Amino acid sequence: MGKGRLEAFSDGVIAIIITIMVLELKVPDGHSFASLVPLAPVLLSYVLSFVYVGIYWNNHHHMLSTIHRVSGGVLWANLHLLFWLSLFPFATAWMGENHFAASPTAVYGVVLLMAALAYWILQQTLVAVDGPGSALARAIGSDWKGKLSPVLYLSGIALTFWQAWAAQLTYALGALLWLIPDRRIESVVKC
Repeated sequence: MGKGRLEAFSDGVIAIIITIMVLELKVPDGHSFASLVPLAPVLLSYVLSFVYVGIYWNNHHHMLSTIHRVSGGVLWANLHLLFWLSLFPFATAWMGENHFAASPTAVYGVVLLMAALAYWILQQTLVAVDGPGSALARAIGSDWKGKLSPVLYLSGIALTFWQAWAAQLTYALGALLWLIPDRRIESVVKC
């Protein structure tokens, strides 16, 4: 089966996720810049989540550019990833509305961790369909970012019960890690 419907469906779901997140932002009561101050945790949570969803969308696009067909297993693995991404609006809103309290920050970390694991499962399923000599398999290589990210998320989850701000820094570090352009796939396949 071709990959076009998978790409279109995934793009639509990711667009809806971003839309839901932005709709969670409430307009401040006042008209001055000072009225934005109480909304800072909500805005910061939104920015972090927007960056993460953008990273997943970008990497998903690049990953799918390396393949030519999909299987039923790929469809289910992709739905698994989209499920965890669809929890970003909930986790983002809960964390921001509660000013980065420990439990919401830990749940946010669990969503990050599970999305990373779901992405890895999708990646491995795609490699299984195209084979170990596929462009994707060659591009992944040692995948040090993919291995480091779950460690960061687990560390962040653990840190939330000590200092929630340290967990937030860990999650931001994970995003910065992926914001640095990853040329592995682009070097194998022209996107």
